This record gives sequence, C-alpha cells and structure tokens, in this order.
Amino acid sequence: MNYMFTQFDVEAHFDGKLLIAYLNNDATMNALNRPTMTELKEFFERCDKDENVRVVAIGGKGGAFSSGQDLARAFAIETEKTDPSFVKKLITDFYNPVVMELTRCKKPVVALVEGPAKSAGAMLALICDVVLTSEKASFSPAFANIGLVPYAGGSYFLPKLVGRQMANYLTFSGKELSAEEAKSLGLVAEVFTEAEFRAKSMDILEKMSEMPTAALKLTKKAIAESYDNTLKQQLDLEANLTQKAAKSEDFLEGINSFLEKRKPVYKGK
Repeated sequence: MNYMFTQFDVEAHFDGKLLIAYLNNDATMNALNRPTMTELKEFFERCDKDENVRVVAIGGKGGAFSSGQDLARAFAIETEKTDPSFVKKLITDFYNPVVMELTRCKKPVVALVEGPAKSAGAMLALICDVVLTSEKASFSPAFANIGLVPYAGGSYFLPKLVGRQMANYLTFSGKELSAEEAKSLGLVAEVFTEAEFRAKSMDILEKMSEMPTAALKLTKKAIAESYDNTLKQQLDLEANLTQKAAKSEDFLEGINSFLEKRKPVYKGK
C-alpha cells in the first residue's frame, strides 16, 4: 500500500510492521492545518486497513511535535469570509474526524514527542495509546490562552487521564508541563534523554510490532469501552474478547512456543 503524503513524511520499519508519520514543517513548528488533518485522517484509516501494519506512530521533526492549529493560516483564509461559524466548521470537519480515526484505529498508536506540543498539538499526542518522550518534550493544553475551549478531544480525554481537578487546572491556567511532570500525572509512559530517545523508543516500537497484535487490538477495544461501561458490562466484554483472542493464530502460537520453550513468532492474526 502506497503511503505517500504531501503534509508529512512516512517512515516504514520492521518490514512495514511499523509506520511512523512525521510532521515536517519547521517554519511553523509543525502547526496543524486543514490539509494536514485531512491527510492524517487518511493515514490512520489506511493503517487500520493494512494487515501488514501492526503498530502506528506519529512524531514531529525539527525539534517540535506540534504548535497546534496554524492560526495565522486559518484566519488569513477565514477573515475574507463572512461566516462566523468557521471555527466550529474547522473543528467538526477536520479535527473531530482525525480524533475518531486515531482512537478507532485497531492498531496501537504511539506518540513520539521530542519537543513542544501545544493546544491541539498536545491533544494529538495525548490521545494516542502510548506517549514516549524525550526530556526536551513539553505539553501545554493552553486553549484558554487564546480564549478557546479545549477541542481535539481535550475535554473528553484530559479528565479521564488526570482527573477533573487537574484537567480544570491545566486548562484554566494554561500551564506548560515538562516531560517529567507529564509522566508524574500519567500522561506519558516513558521519558528518555535526548541522546537516547531515538534508540529507546524504537526498541519499544519494535517489541510492540512483534507482540501478538491480534490480542492488542482487542485489549485496545476493551480499555476504550471501559470509559462508558458498568462493571458488569466490562466483565462481560472481557470474557467475550478473551474468547475471541483464544481463537486467534497468535494465541495458538503463544501456547505452542511456551510448551516448546522457544521465542514466539506472532503474525498479528
């Protein structure tokens, strides 16, 4: 499957089992705009359908992850128009579809954050399944700094990630979190030194790409649905998904490799 995009670079690793989309616009610190969001939606859709892809990642080149929405570009376009609802249209037509595709993607989605992630850029990273950062990373869900309400999933995910109290504090104050502060709040899985970030994060991504990703898909589904389920509903879901996992080729390989005392070779099926 061809993964050529104009708004970001795509790298394939481990025989195509891992795909990384790198935002690559130094001039704007990888700011987000309509074309970028349109292609990101397509990227996640195509990764979800590609059976060879087992892990998906998104990062930023040039020292930043993303500075958020490209305000200069948005207002340069929209101030020529008379429709006052363009902000809502921007969010519903471009941001919300990316959030839905990213969270719906059955493969693990990992954020690789080496520098600043601000506003919608911060949420693009934090809604990923796993966030890996360098010590230079920072997060600023600072929508209020320009008089806006959190979007790109901010009002949905932040309270679930850090609790109501801290979500209010971060969004009311516009506080910028260091990588270590973000990790202490449970927003980040691992923080590496700048020198070791690339090697360490790739080690983790390689391990994920070799895991029984059939089970990882079902695990992602279980965790996602836990937000809205009762305990009884979640227990029933766990039983059903575990039964489905037990019918997979990966499960059979896991059992056989254990009995044969060898390293398993999973196919993600």
